[in-house]
Amino acid sequence: MTQQRNSGSLGSRLPQLTYRVWKVWRRNFEVFLKTWHVNFLPSLFEPILYLAAFGFGLGALITGGVEGGSYLQFIGPGLIAISVMYGSFFECTYASFVRMYFQKTFDAIIATPVSVDEVIAGELLWGATRATINATIVLGVIAAFGLVSSPLFLLVPVLAFFGGLLFAALAMCFTAVAPDIDFFNFPTFLFITPMFLLSGTFFPLSLVPDALQAVAFGVLPLTHVVNLTRELLIGKIEPFLGLSSELLLGLSIVWIAVVTLVFFVLAINLMKRRLIK
Repeated sequence: MTQQRNSGSLGSRLPQLTYRVWKVWRRNFEVFLKTWHVNFLPSLFEPILYLAAFGFGLGALITGGVEGGSYLQFIGPGLIAISVMYGSFFECTYASFVRMYFQKTFDAIIATPVSVDEVIAGELLWGATRATINATIVLGVIAAFGLVSSPLFLLVPVLAFFGGLLFAALAMCFTAVAPDIDFFNFPTFLFITPMFLLSGTFFPLSLVPDALQAVAFGVLPLTHVVNLTRELLIGKIEPFLGLSSELLLGLSIVWIAVVTLVFFVLAINLMKRRLIK
């Protein structure tokens, strides 16, 4: 701990990372393998339930399709994007808090040559990996229903990793300031639920007022993951905000890259302030 206290300012400096980050990732991966069946089944059956309820149920009331395709095709990419958000966000809030506060796993790892920066970076990479695993399972379900119409769907796991890293970094910022585990009810209700409903997952954003479109695009990260996932699966997205599809996709890529980098650094520094007294 003394080594970490003397390492410099705990403000906004860039993290100091080495290959030991992967040791933290590997530890979490090995624990995951011991309980893989518990984690696999919800990711498999949840999209099936959504497709049955929204796709076949609600979709039967929608005549003429959505954006040139069936309603099932429209919500498929949204379900993958949701799995990315849930997989990484909850892994780096509830699960990371348990490892930090109740199991004291972070303290045990920091007692080795692994630094605080590396512990948190490993947690963030593991959160992104969980998002990738979940998204790949959901992608398999979507493909089994015949809802994939673009060969670019093979890039979905890559997008899931980087989208998952974004949500993992955001989640870790909440973990850094959480006084107790019940605190996570606030970001879940005030942040995750609005994204679940208002990010173009279940209806085109072009149908809502311009102000809501602007909020969804400028503030809600899930909107950008949905845009890119829809492009990879069905080859098009509906323009909104008066912008072309190509410009929306380009801006979504830049938005994810910039915000991920900012919150990745911020999450590590906030957690370092919490862990080093």
